Amino acid sequence: MVKGFRLKKRGTFALMLAALVLVISACGTKTDTSSTPAAGGQADAAAATTEPVQLNWWHSMSGAGEKAINQLASDFNASHPDIQVKAIYQGKYDESLNKLKASMGSDSGPDIIQVYEIGSKFMIDSGMITPVQQFIDKDNFDLSQLEPNIIRYYTIDGKLNAMPFNTSNPILYYNKDMFKAAGLDPENPPKTYEEFEQAAKALGKDGKPGASMAIYGWFMEQFFANQNADYVNNGNGRDSAATESLLNSEAGVKTLSWWKKMIDEKTVSNLGRSTDDTTAAFTAEQIGMTLDSTAGLRKIVEGSGGKFELGTGFLPRPADAKDGGVVVGGASLYIMNNKSDAQQQAAWEFIKYLATPEVQANWSVATGYFPITTAAYDQQVLKDNMAKYPQFQTAVDQLHASVDSTATSGAVMGVFPEARQIVEGAIETVLNGQGEPQEALDAAAKQITDKIAQYNSTVKK
Repeated sequence: MVKGFRLKKRGTFALMLAALVLVISACGTKTDTSSTPAAGGQADAAAATTEPVQLNWWHSMSGAGEKAINQLASDFNASHPDIQVKAIYQGKYDESLNKLKASMGSDSGPDIIQVYEIGSKFMIDSGMITPVQQFIDKDNFDLSQLEPNIIRYYTIDGKLNAMPFNTSNPILYYNKDMFKAAGLDPENPPKTYEEFEQAAKALGKDGKPGASMAIYGWFMEQFFANQNADYVNNGNGRDSAATESLLNSEAGVKTLSWWKKMIDEKTVSNLGRSTDDTTAAFTAEQIGMTLDSTAGLRKIVEGSGGKFELGTGFLPRPADAKDGGVVVGGASLYIMNNKSDAQQQAAWEFIKYLATPEVQANWSVATGYFPITTAAYDQQVLKDNMAKYPQFQTAVDQLHASVDSTATSGAVMGVFPEARQIVEGAIETVLNGQGEPQEALDAAAKQITDKIAQYNSTVKK
């Protein structure tokens, strides 16, 4: 198998890992992933029997997501006796990725791993994966059956390195009952920064803010894409490796200035970095609008307990922004290249199974993530779910309305996890009244640019 790019010697690689965000010292659990031939039990057996190929699948889904993943593995195992998949929860995305790093050089790592979208560049540069494009080409697998705006994110240097699995985008959530009480049109949610600000003012009562959104770096990335603005240089890191953060460009300053103005005027509250906190305030009707992932739709519907009618809308953008769209979030599945050819082929068979319309429809219903396969929407189980949760159509429409550009394809950089943390720190500084948007973003952009340079120096060209 072709093993892709290799990072330079281990000492330099260790320095790069230290620069990445949230490095966790936990080590992966050593698991036997070999496939073992077994001799036939009878002396006159015509041929030796072979035990099933065993695959370890590392994932980061908890709660309903983990339950759904276990069901997927169980269903596959029942229908594929020659391949047996064991789904193993490894903690949140950054924890799982650091366990993978700790397993390097040993056989203790997974056969398949779920990695969040901002880990894409690192996974490609690590030399640890076999790009799924190799299996796609060998099988003549039809990529046209998959959502083009999702495939676009994970296609880098003309090839698909991982298969998309759980995919989401951010949408506006609003309380239609509160809209009516405030004299706002409940069927016409705000579409621009300016309209959002006006609606937040109308929703606020007695000095109480009418809206809130978490200090989440993912939102800033999305606001850039919605203005069709690249987040890093060199075609958002897609034409060639990014060397500079564009966080302090007009798109960033305009966004953070708008956000700060609403905080200063107390039309929007600052509830910190946790989206769970803003969601809790929204479902408790303490605020009338918030932003969250489409994957949180069912949680928000159930959290509201039917107390109010829920509305959804596209992510707002500045009134003068002409095009744009959203970048897909979530994660994809990688095949590790330190496993046997048989194990890698078995991993591909499992990944193909996960991409089938039936599986994707059930996965979407169970979790709220997008189906990656367009034909999944023809499955009755998903049609029924869309009828039950019509708000989900907003996210689908927003995905399809996104223009095809480097901005909406998403930024690519090896230090993305750490960059996201730096961005959140800059936003926090400004919203807490400890700095101005331009200066805070200038400082953050420099930090990220320096981290990119450090990372790039460790990657073998």
